Amino acid sequence: MDRNNSKMQFNALDEKQQTVLTLLSSQVKRVFVTGAGGFLGYALCRHLRTADIEVVGFARSDYPALRAIGVILIRGDIAEQQVVLEAMRGSDVVFHVASKAGIWGSKASYFQANVCGTKNIIEACRVLDIRRLVYTSTPSVTFGGADENGIDESTPYAVQFLNFYGLSKAIAEQHILNANGAMLKTVALRPHLIWGPGDPHLAPRVLQRAAAGKLKLVGKVDKLVDTTYIDNAVYAHLLAAVKLNEASPICAGKPYFISNDEPILMADMLNKILACKGLAPVTQRVPAWLAYGLGTLLEWIYLGLRKEQEPMMTRFVARQLSTSHYFDIRSAKDDLGYQPLVSIEQGMEKLKAALR
Repeated sequence: MDRNNSKMQFNALDEKQQTVLTLLSSQVKRVFVTGAGGFLGYALCRHLRTADIEVVGFARSDYPALRAIGVILIRGDIAEQQVVLEAMRGSDVVFHVASKAGIWGSKASYFQANVCGTKNIIEACRVLDIRRLVYTSTPSVTFGGADENGIDESTPYAVQFLNFYGLSKAIAEQHILNANGAMLKTVALRPHLIWGPGDPHLAPRVLQRAAAGKLKLVGKVDKLVDTTYIDNAVYAHLLAAVKLNEASPICAGKPYFISNDEPILMADMLNKILACKGLAPVTQRVPAWLAYGLGTLLEWIYLGLRKEQEPMMTRFVARQLSTSHYFDIRSAKDDLGYQPLVSIEQGMEKLKAALR
Protein backbone atom coordinates (compact mmCIF):
# COMPACT_ATOMS: atom_id res chain seq x y z
CA MET A 1 0.00 0.00 0.00
CA ASP A 2 1.59 3.31 -1.08
CA ARG A 3 1.71 6.21 1.35
CA ASN A 4 -0.90 8.34 -0.45
CA ASN A 5 -3.38 5.48 -0.67
CA SER A 6 -2.71 4.63 2.97
CA LYS A 7 -3.43 8.22 4.00
CA MET A 8 -6.67 8.28 2.01
CA GLN A 9 -7.89 5.09 3.66
CA PHE A 10 -6.88 6.38 7.09
CA ASN A 11 -8.84 9.60 6.54
CA ALA A 12 -11.87 7.54 5.53
CA LEU A 13 -11.95 5.81 8.90
CA ASP A 14 -14.16 6.82 11.80
CA GLU A 15 -12.57 9.48 14.03
CA LYS A 16 -12.39 7.03 16.94
CA GLN A 17 -10.61 4.49 14.76
CA GLN A 18 -8.14 7.15 13.68
CA THR A 19 -7.47 8.13 17.29
CA VAL A 20 -6.73 4.60 18.51
CA LEU A 21 -4.55 3.84 15.47
CA THR A 22 -2.58 7.04 16.01
CA LEU A 23 -2.02 6.09 19.65
CA LEU A 24 -0.90 2.59 18.71
CA SER A 25 1.44 3.85 16.01
CA SER A 26 3.17 6.02 18.62
CA GLN A 27 3.70 2.97 20.85
CA VAL A 28 4.97 0.32 18.43
CA LYS A 29 7.37 -0.24 15.56
CA ARG A 30 6.17 -3.66 14.46
CA VAL A 31 2.96 -5.62 15.02
CA PHE A 32 2.57 -9.38 14.58
CA VAL A 33 -0.79 -10.82 13.44
CA THR A 34 -1.51 -14.55 13.34
CA GLY A 35 -4.29 -15.74 11.05
CA ALA A 36 -3.55 -12.71 8.88
CA GLY A 37 -5.28 -14.24 5.86
CA GLY A 38 -8.59 -14.76 7.64
CA PHE A 39 -11.57 -12.42 7.73
CA LEU A 40 -10.71 -10.68 11.00
CA GLY A 41 -6.95 -11.03 10.57
CA TYR A 42 -6.96 -9.36 7.16
CA ALA A 43 -9.25 -6.54 8.34
CA LEU A 44 -6.95 -5.93 11.30
CA CYS A 45 -3.87 -5.84 9.04
CA ARG A 46 -5.62 -3.44 6.67
CA HIS A 47 -6.50 -1.01 9.47
CA LEU A 48 -2.97 -1.14 10.90
CA ARG A 49 -1.44 -0.43 7.51
CA THR A 50 -3.60 2.69 7.02
CA ALA A 51 -1.61 4.16 9.93
CA ASP A 52 1.68 3.04 8.32
CA ILE A 53 2.30 0.57 11.15
CA GLU A 54 4.70 -2.18 10.10
CA VAL A 55 2.80 -5.46 10.13
CA VAL A 56 4.10 -9.01 9.99
CA GLY A 57 1.30 -11.35 8.99
CA PHE A 58 1.56 -15.05 9.79
CA ALA A 59 -0.54 -17.51 7.80
CA ARG A 60 -0.46 -21.06 6.44
CA SER A 61 -1.07 -20.01 2.84
CA ASP A 62 0.02 -17.22 0.54
CA TYR A 63 -2.17 -14.10 0.38
CA PRO A 64 -1.20 -11.65 -2.37
CA ALA A 65 -3.78 -9.20 -1.04
CA LEU A 66 -1.75 -8.89 2.18
CA ARG A 67 1.46 -8.24 0.30
CA ALA A 68 -0.35 -5.66 -1.81
CA ILE A 69 -1.09 -3.54 1.26
CA GLY A 70 2.50 -3.79 2.51
CA VAL A 71 2.18 -6.62 5.02
CA ILE A 72 5.33 -8.69 5.55
CA LEU A 73 3.81 -12.13 5.05
CA ILE A 74 5.44 -15.16 6.65
CA ARG A 75 3.98 -18.57 5.88
CA GLY A 76 3.97 -21.18 8.60
CA ASP A 77 2.05 -23.25 11.12
CA ILE A 78 1.53 -21.87 14.64
CA ALA A 79 1.93 -25.43 15.93
CA GLU A 80 5.62 -25.30 14.89
CA GLN A 81 7.36 -23.61 17.82
CA GLN A 82 10.64 -22.58 16.16
CA VAL A 83 8.90 -21.18 13.09
CA VAL A 84 6.66 -19.05 15.31
CA LEU A 85 9.60 -17.85 17.36
CA GLU A 86 11.56 -16.66 14.33
CA ALA A 87 8.53 -15.02 12.75
CA MET A 88 7.72 -13.02 15.90
CA ARG A 89 11.23 -11.65 16.34
CA GLY A 90 11.28 -7.84 16.50
CA SER A 91 7.56 -7.41 17.21
CA ASP A 92 6.16 -5.13 19.93
CA VAL A 93 2.55 -6.34 20.03
CA VAL A 94 0.96 -9.65 19.06
CA PHE A 95 -2.61 -10.11 17.86
CA HIS A 96 -3.21 -13.85 18.05
CA VAL A 97 -6.22 -14.23 15.77
CA ALA A 98 -5.46 -17.61 14.19
CA SER A 99 -7.35 -20.72 15.17
CA LYS A 100 -8.90 -23.81 13.70
CA ALA A 101 -12.50 -22.70 13.50
CA GLY A 102 -15.56 -24.53 12.24
CA ILE A 103 -17.56 -27.16 14.04
CA TRP A 104 -16.26 -30.44 12.65
CA GLY A 105 -12.93 -32.19 12.90
CA SER A 106 -10.78 -34.37 15.12
CA LYS A 107 -9.87 -33.42 18.67
CA ALA A 108 -6.18 -33.64 17.77
CA SER A 109 -6.53 -31.14 14.91
CA TYR A 110 -8.30 -28.60 17.10
CA PHE A 111 -5.90 -29.00 20.01
CA GLN A 112 -2.81 -28.79 17.82
CA ALA A 113 -3.88 -25.48 16.30
CA ASN A 114 -5.78 -23.85 19.15
CA VAL A 115 -4.03 -25.11 22.27
CA CYS A 116 -0.48 -25.99 21.17
CA GLY A 117 -0.40 -23.02 18.81
CA THR A 118 -1.44 -20.65 21.58
CA LYS A 119 1.21 -22.08 23.92
CA ASN A 120 3.81 -21.44 21.22
CA ILE A 121 2.71 -17.82 20.88
CA ILE A 122 2.91 -17.29 24.65
CA GLU A 123 6.34 -18.90 24.89
CA ALA A 124 7.67 -16.82 21.98
CA CYS A 125 6.42 -13.64 23.68
CA ARG A 126 8.38 -14.59 26.80
CA VAL A 127 11.56 -15.52 24.96
CA LEU A 128 11.50 -12.39 22.78
CA ASP A 129 10.40 -10.05 25.58
CA ILE A 130 7.19 -9.04 23.80
CA ARG A 131 5.05 -7.32 26.41
CA ARG A 132 1.54 -7.24 24.88
CA LEU A 133 -0.63 -10.09 23.60
CA VAL A 134 -4.23 -9.67 22.40
CA TYR A 135 -6.02 -12.98 21.89
CA THR A 136 -9.13 -13.56 19.78
CA SER A 137 -11.32 -15.93 21.75
CA THR A 138 -15.00 -16.77 21.28
CA PRO A 139 -18.27 -16.78 23.27
CA SER A 140 -18.34 -20.53 22.56
CA VAL A 141 -16.10 -20.98 25.62
CA THR A 142 -19.20 -20.56 27.83
CA PHE A 143 -21.75 -22.30 25.59
CA GLY A 144 -22.99 -25.68 26.75
CA GLY A 145 -26.24 -25.75 24.80
CA ALA A 146 -28.56 -23.57 26.88
CA ASP A 147 -29.87 -20.01 26.46
CA GLU A 148 -27.38 -17.23 27.22
CA ASN A 149 -29.48 -14.20 28.10
CA GLY A 150 -27.35 -11.13 28.73
CA ILE A 151 -24.55 -13.03 30.42
CA ASP A 152 -21.29 -11.33 31.36
CA GLU A 153 -17.71 -12.45 31.98
CA SER A 154 -18.55 -13.85 35.41
CA THR A 155 -20.24 -16.77 33.61
CA PRO A 156 -18.01 -19.85 34.00
CA TYR A 157 -16.67 -21.93 31.16
CA ALA A 158 -19.05 -24.59 29.90
CA VAL A 159 -18.98 -27.89 31.75
CA GLN A 160 -19.73 -29.89 28.61
CA PHE A 161 -18.97 -28.75 25.06
CA LEU A 162 -20.81 -29.79 21.91
CA ASN A 163 -17.66 -29.70 19.77
CA PHE A 164 -13.88 -29.63 20.02
CA TYR A 165 -13.72 -26.03 18.84
CA GLY A 166 -15.34 -24.64 21.98
CA LEU A 167 -13.35 -26.95 24.25
CA SER A 168 -10.00 -26.13 22.65
CA LYS A 169 -10.69 -22.39 22.65
CA ALA A 170 -11.67 -22.48 26.33
CA ILE A 171 -8.40 -24.19 27.22
CA ALA A 172 -6.42 -21.79 25.03
CA GLU A 173 -8.13 -18.77 26.58
CA GLN A 174 -7.21 -19.98 30.05
CA HIS A 175 -3.56 -20.32 28.97
CA ILE A 176 -3.66 -16.74 27.67
CA LEU A 177 -5.16 -15.30 30.84
CA ASN A 178 -2.88 -17.33 33.13
CA ALA A 179 0.14 -16.06 31.18
CA ASN A 180 -0.60 -12.48 32.23
CA GLY A 181 2.03 -11.08 34.55
CA ALA A 182 4.61 -8.39 35.12
CA MET A 183 6.53 -9.14 31.91
CA LEU A 184 3.63 -10.03 29.60
CA LYS A 185 0.22 -8.38 29.57
CA THR A 186 -2.56 -10.41 27.99
CA VAL A 187 -6.25 -9.97 27.22
CA ALA A 188 -8.86 -12.21 25.55
CA LEU A 189 -11.65 -10.82 23.37
CA ARG A 190 -14.81 -12.78 22.59
CA PRO A 191 -16.49 -11.27 19.51
CA HIS A 192 -19.72 -13.02 18.53
CA LEU A 193 -20.76 -13.80 14.93
CA ILE A 194 -18.44 -11.45 13.04
CA TRP A 195 -19.91 -10.41 9.70
CA GLY A 196 -19.63 -7.77 7.00
CA PRO A 197 -18.24 -7.31 3.47
CA GLY A 198 -15.75 -10.07 2.73
CA ASP A 199 -17.22 -12.42 5.34
CA PRO A 200 -16.43 -15.95 4.16
CA HIS A 201 -18.68 -17.72 6.67
CA LEU A 202 -22.00 -16.32 7.90
CA ALA A 203 -23.41 -14.39 4.93
CA PRO A 204 -22.23 -16.79 2.18
CA ARG A 205 -23.59 -19.81 4.04
CA VAL A 206 -26.97 -18.14 4.61
CA LEU A 207 -27.22 -17.02 0.98
CA GLN A 208 -26.14 -20.39 -0.43
CA ARG A 209 -28.59 -22.37 1.69
CA ALA A 210 -31.42 -19.97 0.86
CA ALA A 211 -30.68 -20.19 -2.85
CA ALA A 212 -30.73 -23.98 -2.60
CA GLY A 213 -34.00 -23.95 -0.65
CA LYS A 214 -32.31 -25.50 2.40
CA LEU A 215 -32.41 -22.57 4.84
CA LYS A 216 -34.79 -23.09 7.74
CA LEU A 217 -35.39 -21.61 11.17
CA VAL A 218 -34.88 -23.94 14.13
CA GLY A 219 -37.37 -23.98 16.99
CA LYS A 220 -40.86 -22.58 17.48
CA VAL A 221 -39.71 -19.36 19.13
CA ASP A 222 -37.19 -16.91 17.71
CA LYS A 223 -34.32 -16.19 20.08
CA LEU A 224 -32.16 -13.09 20.47
CA VAL A 225 -28.54 -13.20 19.33
CA ASP A 226 -25.66 -10.75 19.35
CA THR A 227 -23.54 -10.14 16.25
CA THR A 228 -20.40 -8.11 15.60
CA TYR A 229 -19.75 -6.04 12.48
CA ILE A 230 -16.18 -6.55 11.28
CA ASP A 231 -15.00 -2.96 11.88
CA ASN A 232 -16.30 -3.12 15.44
CA ALA A 233 -14.33 -6.31 16.08
CA VAL A 234 -11.16 -4.68 14.72
CA TYR A 235 -11.76 -1.57 16.85
CA ALA A 236 -12.02 -3.68 20.02
CA HIS A 237 -8.68 -5.36 19.23
CA LEU A 238 -6.95 -2.04 18.64
CA LEU A 239 -8.33 -0.60 21.88
CA ALA A 240 -7.14 -3.64 23.82
CA ALA A 241 -3.60 -3.30 22.45
CA VAL A 242 -3.46 0.37 23.41
CA LYS A 243 -4.89 -0.25 26.88
CA LEU A 244 -2.31 -2.97 27.60
CA ASN A 245 0.39 -0.32 27.24
CA GLU A 246 -0.79 1.48 30.38
CA ALA A 247 1.28 1.16 33.55
CA SER A 248 -1.37 -0.92 35.31
CA PRO A 249 -3.90 -1.93 32.65
CA ILE A 250 -7.24 -2.84 34.15
CA CYS A 251 -7.96 -5.17 31.23
CA ALA A 252 -4.84 -7.31 31.70
CA GLY A 253 -5.57 -10.96 32.40
CA LYS A 254 -9.29 -10.62 31.64
CA PRO A 255 -11.74 -11.83 28.97
CA TYR A 256 -14.30 -9.54 27.31
CA PHE A 257 -17.44 -10.22 25.32
CA ILE A 258 -17.58 -8.03 22.20
CA SER A 259 -20.66 -7.36 20.09
CA ASN A 260 -22.69 -4.71 18.30
CA ASP A 261 -24.69 -4.38 21.52
CA GLU A 262 -27.85 -4.79 19.46
CA PRO A 263 -29.47 -8.15 20.27
CA ILE A 264 -31.57 -9.20 17.30
CA LEU A 265 -33.90 -12.10 16.61
CA MET A 266 -32.12 -14.82 14.66
CA ALA A 267 -34.86 -14.78 12.00
CA ASP A 268 -34.50 -11.01 11.58
CA MET A 269 -30.72 -11.25 11.20
CA LEU A 270 -31.00 -13.97 8.58
CA ASN A 271 -33.68 -12.09 6.68
CA LYS A 272 -31.64 -8.88 6.68
CA ILE A 273 -28.79 -10.80 5.07
CA LEU A 274 -31.17 -12.30 2.52
CA ALA A 275 -32.59 -8.87 1.74
CA CYS A 276 -29.10 -7.63 0.87
CA LYS A 277 -29.20 -10.04 -2.07
CA GLY A 278 -32.87 -9.51 -2.86
CA LEU A 279 -33.89 -12.98 -1.64
CA ALA A 280 -37.21 -13.81 0.00
CA PRO A 281 -37.38 -14.06 3.82
CA VAL A 282 -36.99 -17.47 5.42
CA THR A 283 -40.22 -18.73 7.00
CA GLN A 284 -39.96 -22.53 7.16
CA ARG A 285 -39.22 -24.02 10.55
CA VAL A 286 -37.82 -27.24 11.95
CA PRO A 287 -38.54 -28.33 15.55
CA ALA A 288 -35.48 -27.90 17.78
CA TRP A 289 -35.68 -31.49 18.99
CA LEU A 290 -35.72 -32.78 15.42
CA ALA A 291 -32.69 -30.68 14.41
CA TYR A 292 -30.76 -31.88 17.46
CA GLY A 293 -31.69 -35.50 16.80
CA LEU A 294 -30.68 -35.22 13.16
CA GLY A 295 -27.39 -33.61 14.19
CA THR A 296 -26.66 -36.43 16.61
CA LEU A 297 -27.43 -39.08 13.98
CA LEU A 298 -25.34 -37.39 11.30
CA GLU A 299 -22.38 -36.99 13.65
CA TRP A 300 -22.40 -40.74 14.38
CA ILE A 301 -22.68 -41.59 10.70
CA TYR A 302 -19.88 -39.21 9.68
CA LEU A 303 -17.64 -40.47 12.47
CA GLY A 304 -18.31 -44.05 11.49
CA LEU A 305 -17.51 -43.35 7.85
CA ARG A 306 -14.58 -41.11 8.83
CA LYS A 307 -15.90 -38.34 6.63
CA GLU A 308 -13.97 -35.08 6.92
CA GLN A 309 -16.59 -32.73 5.50
CA GLU A 310 -18.99 -31.05 7.89
CA PRO A 311 -22.43 -32.68 8.30
CA MET A 312 -25.46 -30.70 7.15
CA MET A 313 -26.52 -30.50 10.81
CA THR A 314 -24.70 -31.08 14.11
CA ARG A 315 -25.73 -30.93 17.76
CA PHE A 316 -23.83 -27.64 18.16
CA VAL A 317 -25.52 -25.97 15.19
CA ALA A 318 -28.94 -27.19 16.32
CA ARG A 319 -28.44 -25.67 19.77
CA GLN A 320 -26.88 -22.48 18.40
CA LEU A 321 -29.86 -21.87 16.13
CA SER A 322 -32.48 -22.61 18.77
CA THR A 323 -31.05 -20.79 21.80
CA SER A 324 -30.34 -17.16 22.67
CA HIS A 325 -26.83 -15.69 22.69
CA TYR A 326 -26.55 -12.08 23.75
CA PHE A 327 -24.10 -10.55 26.16
CA ASP A 328 -23.62 -7.77 28.67
CA ILE A 329 -20.63 -5.84 27.29
CA ARG A 330 -20.42 -3.21 30.03
CA SER A 331 -16.97 -4.45 31.02
CA ALA A 332 -15.63 -3.86 27.51
CA LYS A 333 -17.16 -0.39 27.54
CA ASP A 334 -15.76 0.48 30.98
CA ASP A 335 -12.31 -1.13 30.76
CA LEU A 336 -11.49 -0.81 27.06
CA GLY A 337 -13.53 2.25 26.16
CA TYR A 338 -15.28 0.13 23.53
CA GLN A 339 -18.37 1.37 21.73
CA PRO A 340 -19.69 -0.15 18.49
CA LEU A 341 -18.92 2.23 15.63
CA VAL A 342 -21.10 0.63 12.95
CA SER A 343 -24.72 -0.36 13.64
CA ILE A 344 -26.40 -3.43 12.17
CA GLU A 345 -28.38 -1.25 9.76
CA GLN A 346 -25.26 0.63 8.63
CA GLY A 347 -23.40 -2.66 8.28
CA MET A 348 -26.18 -4.14 6.16
CA GLU A 349 -25.95 -1.20 3.77
CA LYS A 350 -22.22 -1.87 3.40
CA LEU A 351 -22.87 -5.59 2.91
CA LYS A 352 -25.54 -4.89 0.30
CA ALA A 353 -23.14 -2.65 -1.63
CA ALA A 354 -20.42 -5.29 -1.47
CA LEU A 355 -22.74 -8.06 -2.69
CA ARG A 356 -23.64 -5.97 -5.73
